[in-house]
Amino acid sequence: MSNTERPSFPPDPISEGAHARSLGRPKDACPYPAGTEERKSWLEGYDGAPADEAGVSPATNG
Repeated sequence: MSNTERPSFPPDPISEGAHARSLGRPKDACPYPAGTEERKSWLEGYDGAPADEAGVSPATNG
């Protein structure tokens, strides 16, 4: 029995954001409304870092 259909899973906004960046899409291409957890997750995927760490440079010692 051959079934080529893949199981359907709910969308993963983090993976979607990372995929969008890999395709060269702009950050404002996020399909989720402002203020939603999905948008926050999508942007985390796009940036490759959790929202509270995105765009933050590590501190230097010295």
